[in-house]
Amino acid sequence: MLGSQLRALREARGVSRAEAGYAIRASESKISRLELGRVSFKERDVADLLTLYGVADESEREALLGLAREANAPGWWHRYADVLPGWFQTYVGLEEAATLIRTYELQFVPGLLQSEEYARAVIALGNSESDDGEIDQRIALRMRRQQRLTGPNPPRLWAVLDEAALRRPIGGPEVMRGQLEHLIEMSKLPNITIQVMPFRFGGHAAEGGAFSILRFPETDLPDVVYVENLIGAMYMDKRDDVDVYMQAMERLAVDSATPEGTVEMIGEILRET
Repeated sequence: MLGSQLRALREARGVSRAEAGYAIRASESKISRLELGRVSFKERDVADLLTLYGVADESEREALLGLAREANAPGWWHRYADVLPGWFQTYVGLEEAATLIRTYELQFVPGLLQSEEYARAVIALGNSESDDGEIDQRIALRMRRQQRLTGPNPPRLWAVLDEAALRRPIGGPEVMRGQLEHLIEMSKLPNITIQVMPFRFGGHAAEGGAFSILRFPETDLPDVVYVENLIGAMYMDKRDDVDVYMQAMERLAVDSATPEGTVEMIGEILRET
């Protein structure tokens, strides 16, 4: 938010990135990273930039300086830093700020929709060398992320799950039954839409794998696509890249079972387990 507002102020004033960098004893690339929100802010630098951009109104200056202080404050997720890799800390921060989260999952139920028992089974699978204390911390982090869905001003979550995620026996029959029941309950929330891509459809638009698209309340902030792999993740916000994933998500939403049909499918799978 702060970076985008500083960029708008700079462009409105006709100041180049090089000129802005000179004003705060930094490089042009540092200004670019500041405006993209990729580096931390020094309050003094923000104050100097506001002066350069002609922002003299005290209330406007204080609002933006307040954003600088807030941007540098650690989020709640930093307390889990010992079990949270740096590349995923970025995602949790973006997820906290998003107003719309669209996700496609192929192998597992998305983390925001996992029951605690299912989350334990998934986390244990991916962290076989971790002790019980570390597993518990990872579960606590996942459950904490979910709280925003039922808190004040929750984001909208639109999840498309491949049928394989519902039929893969994670944690055994009891855990899977609990997870399927949990999905039905979560689908009743007004801010959550769940769809299933059935096997019978065959090939579809997202055969490349799981991904998420995050949208933010500020209209000048770009959507961000998140794609995870075994050793890290990619974050894409270039319009051309985002459009490809957005088209795939839109196609998935059209081709998948409707939310009502999805509840029926989950019910059928429950009766089979």
